[in-house]
Amino acid sequence: MQTTSVLDDILARHARERPHALALRAIGPDSRHDFSYEDLAHRTGHAAARLWHAWGVRPGDRVAYLGLNQADQIVLLFALARLGAILVPLNYRLAPPEWSAVLADCTPRCLVHDATWAAAATTLALQHGLPAHALQTLAAPGALPAAPVHADPAAPALLVYTSGTTGQPRGALHTQENLMANMAAAIDVQALTAADLIATMLPLFHVGGLCIQTLPALCAGAAVILHARFDAGATLASFAQDRPTLTLQVPATMKALVEHPDWVTTDLSCLRAVWAGSSTLPEALIAAFHARGVPVCNVYGATETGPFSIALAPKQAFSHVGSCGWPAPGVEVRLARPTAHADVGEVLLRAPNVVAHYWPQQRALDDGGWFHSGDLARQAPDGSYTIVGRARDLIISGGENIYPAEIEQLLAGHPLVAECAVLGQPDAQWGEIAVAVIVLRPQPLPDVNNGLSNWEQTLRDFLHARIARYKQPRRWLALPALPKTALGKVQKQLLMKQLLSNI
Repeated sequence: MQTTSVLDDILARHARERPHALALRAIGPDSRHDFSYEDLAHRTGHAAARLWHAWGVRPGDRVAYLGLNQADQIVLLFALARLGAILVPLNYRLAPPEWSAVLADCTPRCLVHDATWAAAATTLALQHGLPAHALQTLAAPGALPAAPVHADPAAPALLVYTSGTTGQPRGALHTQENLMANMAAAIDVQALTAADLIATMLPLFHVGGLCIQTLPALCAGAAVILHARFDAGATLASFAQDRPTLTLQVPATMKALVEHPDWVTTDLSCLRAVWAGSSTLPEALIAAFHARGVPVCNVYGATETGPFSIALAPKQAFSHVGSCGWPAPGVEVRLARPTAHADVGEVLLRAPNVVAHYWPQQRALDDGGWFHSGDLARQAPDGSYTIVGRARDLIISGGENIYPAEIEQLLAGHPLVAECAVLGQPDAQWGEIAVAVIVLRPQPLPDVNNGLSNWEQTLRDFLHARIARYKQPRRWLALPALPKTALGKVQKQLLMKQLLSNI
C-alpha cells in the first residue's frame, strides 16, 4: 500500500488504481445504492466545490452534520478535509439543548442535514443564525469550478464531542495526521485488505463507528456496507445476503443480535471476526458468538485516542476472553499505579492517533504527551490488558478497593439479569457501599418468584459463591432501564441521581 499523508490521498489513489471497485453500499430501509471509488472521488470533488464556492467554507471552518449514516456523510468528511475544514458530526440521539451547546461551543459555518432530520436541523440552525443545507444537494454535479486544495496533515479534520459519561462533553480535535495514524494501526491489527467487506451500522457521529473500521476499510481499498442505522433484523439479513467479512458491534447491539429470532438460523460463516468497541464485554455475549465459531475481538480506546489503542486480535480472542489485548502498533501504554506494588492502575496512552487538544485549544495531554484515560486496568504477565472499571467508579469500602466491572461481569451472566450496573453510595460506617442496579428480564426463570426479596436473594447467593464478602453489594435496586449514551454506555452520573432519589 502506498504511503498517504492526508485523507484526500485515499480516494485519489483508489480512484486512479481501482476506479470501478466497490467502495460503499449504502443501505436504507427501502434502498440500496452502490458507489465505486471513482464515484466517491467525483462526489468529493463536487462537494468540495459547493462547500467552497456556494456555502463559503474556508480552511479551519467547522461544518456540523445532523443525520443518519449516509454515503454523502463520508463524502462531506473527505471534501472538508480537502479544504482544510472540520466536520462536526452531531449525535442525533441527544436533546435539542445538547445540540445547541455543541454549536455554541464550536460555532460552525453551517449545518448540513439529511432528510430524516431536516425539521430538527432547520429549527436548530434558525436558533443559531446558521445556514442549513440538505445533504442531498452537497455532491450534485454543477458548473462550479474546482475548489482549491488546502489539505494538510496537521490540519484539524474531525471534531467529535465526548459522550459525557463523566461530565460536560468536550470536543476532541482530530487532525488529518491523527486520523491517518489511527487508520494505519487499525489496518495492521485487523489485517484489512482490499478483499474485505465491512458491515457498518454503528453511528458515524462517534469515532467508534467512523474510525475503527469504516475509514480504515476505505484506506485499505476494501468495501463498506453502510447501514443508515442499526436494526438487528436488517443486520442479520445483511450478514446472510451481503456476506461481510468483518463488522463492529457494541454490547447493546450484540445483545440485540443474539436475542433476535433469526440469530440461530443466520449463517455467520462469512465473518472472520466481530470486533467490539467497548472497555468491557459481558462474557455471555462473547460466548454466544464464540459458540457460532466467530471470534470476538475487543478494541479499547476513547474519543480522544482515535480510538484504536489496545486491541485483542482474532488469534487470541478465544484464549483471552475479557481482555482488551495488547497495544496497537505505534501506541505506548503504561499504568499509573497508586503504589509501586498495586496491580491496578489508570491507563495512560501516548500515540500519533491521540488528539493533542480539545476545542479550541485546551490541552488533552500531560507534559509528557500522555493521555489520562480515567480507566483502570491490570496487566497480565503476557503483556495483555484487562479493563476493570473507571477510576471515578472505584468503590472504597472499609479500606478495600471494589471494581464495579468485576461484579457487573458476573451479574450479566445470570439468567435473571437483562442489564446491570454497580456503583458506590456514600455510607457512614463503611465510607462507601456497593449498590447493584438491575434490569430484570421480562420473563424470569419458572422456579423464581417475582417478589423483590426472592430475586435479590437469588442474586446475592449467586455472587456469594463467586466473589469475596467485602465486594458484595449492600443494596439492590431494580429499574425498568438504565440511562445510556448513544453507544450503549451506562451514564452512571445520571444513574446515581436516580439511585439517590430512591433512598
